[in-house]
Amino acid sequence: MDSLLIILIVSAIIIFGLAVGGSIAFLRGRDSEEDHTPPRPGIDYTPGVGDDSAEPRDTPRRNIESIEVGTALIDREPPPPTEPELAQWEVEIPDPSAGRLGRLRARLARSNNVFGKGLLSLLSSGSLDAEVWEEIEATLLGADLGVGPTQELMGELKIRIAAAGDSSPEFMRTALKESLIDLIDPTMNREIAHSQGDRPAVILVVGVNGTGKTTTVGKLARVLIADQQSVVMAAADTFRAAAADQLQTWGDRVGAAVVRGPEGGDPASVAFEAVQIGLDSEVDVIVVDTAGRLHTKTGLMDELEKIKRVIEKRSPVDEVLLVIDATTGQNGLAQARVFSEVVDVTGIVLTKLDGTAKGGIVVAVQRELGVPVKLVGLGEGPDDLAPFDATEFVEALIS
Repeated sequence: MDSLLIILIVSAIIIFGLAVGGSIAFLRGRDSEEDHTPPRPGIDYTPGVGDDSAEPRDTPRRNIESIEVGTALIDREPPPPTEPELAQWEVEIPDPSAGRLGRLRARLARSNNVFGKGLLSLLSSGSLDAEVWEEIEATLLGADLGVGPTQELMGELKIRIAAAGDSSPEFMRTALKESLIDLIDPTMNREIAHSQGDRPAVILVVGVNGTGKTTTVGKLARVLIADQQSVVMAAADTFRAAAADQLQTWGDRVGAAVVRGPEGGDPASVAFEAVQIGLDSEVDVIVVDTAGRLHTKTGLMDELEKIKRVIEKRSPVDEVLLVIDATTGQNGLAQARVFSEVVDVTGIVLTKLDGTAKGGIVVAVQRELGVPVKLVGLGEGPDDLAPFDATEFVEALIS
């Protein structure tokens, strides 16, 4: 009897223990399931450092040290630009282009002394015999004036001198100045195309490698902006890696927009896009830079013709400026002939005119193409591209 009672008591204790243990395990299992419930989207369940609580947070946790600058998870504002960064975005306001050639005339007087010193000295020698006239002819030809203009100038001078009967230095200076001005023809229209009223003017700039074409496009933008014109530039020279960057720098300095494409891309597409943007933005002038193609490469000249044709699907081309290095002389005239056959050149830009004594190229290239010199480059500065003026130019030559 006693043994039976002991067995019953022990059994009851074992059953009670198992029941209690099962209940504890069950409760622990529920707690474990709750702890591993997936967090709701946008809520970080990760405890903070030294925080024993696992309560959910209302905002995602951000580890600033592990996020790259510029991502959306950074709270703080980016640091303000440094002084150099601010400086590169300052837009310059160029001085008006009117009278710029007069302000730069000293550079012509220094470099083109073949007229001011050589020619004027011969005319004022007091004895204008056949030998002296031969020297005058050689001097003019050496200045790249060309055979036809040289004969014309000499004939005009002989008539003036014979009619006046005066061989003084003062008269010779006046006679030479007036004859040269007539030869250059001050009546030619040298204005650069501006806004056409209902649409922007489109200017296509062409030329061979080494003439300073892309730099000229940047300086031209400054000339236009100085004359209160808004400008879009097209970096259609996609074959030279630095061309687009170079043009972008010029644009940033004066606030002109630059449209560019991938390196090696289709130049005509870039030009077309620039024209479309210019039309949509209602700017005054669109200036299109082109590759510095060699005039002897037929395929490249065909491409230039294509650029013009594609542009004209959206807008007429109002101006085609041919950039010529003034130091190249007769080779520059050969370039001019070929380009004029591909596109209708409307004006000449003579660069590096401050570095040559061959100012006669102005007359020669005008006679070759029948179009005016509209701009001349007289230095490396940003505002050293000047609208051409015949009287200022001649006065600088013989000052």
